[in-house]
Amino acid sequence: MGGDYAVIALYIAGMIGVGWIGLRLAKTKSDYLVAGRRLGWFMYSGTMSAVVLGGASTVGGVKLGYTYGISGAWLVITIGVGILVLHAVFARRLVKLRVYTVGEMLDLRYGGRASAVSGVVMWGYTLMLTVTSTLAFASIFKVLFSIPSWAGIAIGGSIVVLYSVLGGMWSITLTDIAQFVIKTIGILFVLLPVALVSAGGFSGMAEKLDASYFEFTSIGGETILTYFLIYTFGLLIGQDIWQRVFTARTPRVATGGGVISGVYCLVYGIAGALIGTAAKVLYPDLGSAQDAFATIAERLLPTGVRGLVLAAALSALMSTSSGALIACATTTTSDLFRKIGLKSGEVLRNRVTTLVLGIVAIGIAMLVDDVVNALTIAYDILVGGLLVTIVGALFWKRGTREGAYASMVAGTVSVIAFMIIDGVAANSPIYWGLGVSLVVYVGVSLATPRTPDSILSVWTQRLHGSEAAEDLSASETRQELTQ
Repeated sequence: MGGDYAVIALYIAGMIGVGWIGLRLAKTKSDYLVAGRRLGWFMYSGTMSAVVLGGASTVGGVKLGYTYGISGAWLVITIGVGILVLHAVFARRLVKLRVYTVGEMLDLRYGGRASAVSGVVMWGYTLMLTVTSTLAFASIFKVLFSIPSWAGIAIGGSIVVLYSVLGGMWSITLTDIAQFVIKTIGILFVLLPVALVSAGGFSGMAEKLDASYFEFTSIGGETILTYFLIYTFGLLIGQDIWQRVFTARTPRVATGGGVISGVYCLVYGIAGALIGTAAKVLYPDLGSAQDAFATIAERLLPTGVRGLVLAAALSALMSTSSGALIACATTTTSDLFRKIGLKSGEVLRNRVTTLVLGIVAIGIAMLVDDVVNALTIAYDILVGGLLVTIVGALFWKRGTREGAYASMVAGTVSVIAFMIIDGVAANSPIYWGLGVSLVVYVGVSLATPRTPDSILSVWTQRLHGSEAAEDLSASETRQELTQ
C-alpha cells in the first residue's frame, strides 16, 4: 500500500498547509467565524456540500446501502432536501440578519436572552455532530494502517483540530473546496463505477440479492418520515449550516449556491446506497456493515487509486467534523461565554475554545461505537428542542420570549426522556419532542404579552437588510479590528 500511503500523506500535508494559509487570513472575528462574509458561488456551493456530506453520509450512507439496498439513500436524500428548502426559503433572510449564531438571531427576534437556552441545546448538537465525523475516522485508518479504532480517531481528529484552530472558517473553507473536489472524483467517478461493474451491474446484483434491495421504500415508511423530520428539519436550523450561510457574499449567492449544493447531495446519496448494495453482493458476510465502505475500497481498487478514494472518505469526514467544530466553538464564545461577561470578538479566545472542544470531541468519539446513532442523538435534540422556536421567530409575530423559552426546554426534555424510555434509535423521541414543543410554544405565547413593537421594528429592519443594519455591521467590523 505504499502508493496509497503516499497519496494520503500528500492529502494530509495539503490540509495542514491550507490551515497555515488560513492563519494569515483570519485577522478578525468575522474572518475567523464566517470567512469575512466574502464567499462567491463556487466556493459557497462547494463548502456547503462538503460540510453536510460527512461521515454519516459517506460511511453511514454506504452502510445503509449494504443493509437495505437503494432505499439506504434516504438518509442523504433528506439532507439534500433540507439544503434545498433552506436556500429556497430561509437563506436570503439569514444573510441579511448579519449575525453569527442561531442564538443571536433568537435574541434579536424575541428581545431577550434566548441564546442562553438555545446555546446549550445548539452546543450539544454541534459537539455530537463533531463526534460523529471524528468517530468515522476509525474505519478509514483501520484499513490504512491496521491500527485500533482509538488511534484512528486520534490521528484524524488531531488533523482537523489543527487546521481548524489555525485559520478558523477561512482554513475550513479552503480545505473544504479541496475536499469537495477530491470527494467528487473519488466517490462519484472512481468508486461508484468500479463497484457497480465488479458486482455485475444492475442485472448481476438483482440476481444475487433479494428484490427488497431494489425497492426505494424497503427501509420503511416510518423510517423515511423520521429521516425527514430529523435531517431535513435539522438542516434548516443547525448552527453548522447557518454559519456557512453567513459566509455568502450576497443573499443571491447563498440562494443559487445552496440550490446547486442540494442537488449534489441527492446525487451523492444515491451513489452511496449503490456502492453499499454492490458491497453486499461482493462481500455478503462482513462482520459489521459499517466496514462496507472501507472494505470495498481496499479490496477492489489498485494502489494509488485506492489511496485517492480513501482520501475522498477522509475529505468527507474532515469537512463535516471541522464545520461542526467551528460551529460548536462559535456557539460557546458568542452565546455562552457572552452570557457570563466574556468578550466573543477576540480571535485568540476563539482559537483556544476550538482547541479545547476538539480535544473533548476526540475523547467522546473514542467512547461511541455507532456513527448513525450518534448523529441521531444530535439531530433529535436539535430538532425537538429548537425547530418550533426558530420557525416561529421567522414566520409568527405573535411568538413571545416566554413561549420561546418554554418551548425549547419542554422539547429538549421530552426528546431526552423518550430516548431513555424507548431507546436512541426509536422514532418516538422526535415525535414527542416536536409535539410538546409546538403545543407549549403556541400556548405560552398566546398567554403572555406580545413582543414589544420596539423589538420587532429592529428585527424587521435587520431582516430586510436596511441601511441601518449595514451601518451596524460596518461598526462591528471596526470594533473587531481594534480588539
